[in-house]
Amino acid sequence: MTAFKTEQENFWAGAFGDEYTERNVGLDRVASNCALFSKILARTGPVASIVELGANVGLNLRALRRLLPAAKLSAVEINDQAVAELHRIGDVNVVHGSLLDETVVPADMALIKGVLIHIAPDNLSRAYERLNAAATRWLVVAEYYNPTPIEVSYRGHSNRLFKRDFAGEMLDRYSDLHLVDCGFAYHRGPFPQDDLTWFLLERR
Repeated sequence: MTAFKTEQENFWAGAFGDEYTERNVGLDRVASNCALFSKILARTGPVASIVELGANVGLNLRALRRLLPAAKLSAVEINDQAVAELHRIGDVNVVHGSLLDETVVPADMALIKGVLIHIAPDNLSRAYERLNAAATRWLVVAEYYNPTPIEVSYRGHSNRLFKRDFAGEMLDRYSDLHLVDCGFAYHRGPFPQDDLTWFLLERR
């Protein structure tokens, strides 16, 4: 396993990341993602290319492939097992490495979902830079939201999960980004998500 610069990167590239990959499988998750992204894409119109930063096994990309069969899909992923699953999707440009380090080919839409929460606050600026550089027009941020930054214990681990207003911080940082829409995906909904708040930002 490659030694990365931060403890969070090494955590997700290693055994815990493998366990997470094994837990996150199933057609029901793809169906829930289809429901979520159909709401978002209804506000964008045609999208020709999408890059996901921190794609894991590609459950989001599998849903997006169903909704946008002709779109060019790319992924950046740190975990070896997850990268192997991404290659099984087919016709996805997969970059194996950390989103904090890898050069990302720009796309019409950049997506990050359930990833920023696991990046230490000291490294968030770099993550925001990568996201901003990747999005030529649209940026989707889907994370746990909190109006002020807090740390939460994650499966018995400290310094592994952080909540804050990620989208708001990006709007403050990049003046050419504007909020188009946002919403909440409830874990008891008909197409459940993990209580995520999603934000659709547009570069104008």
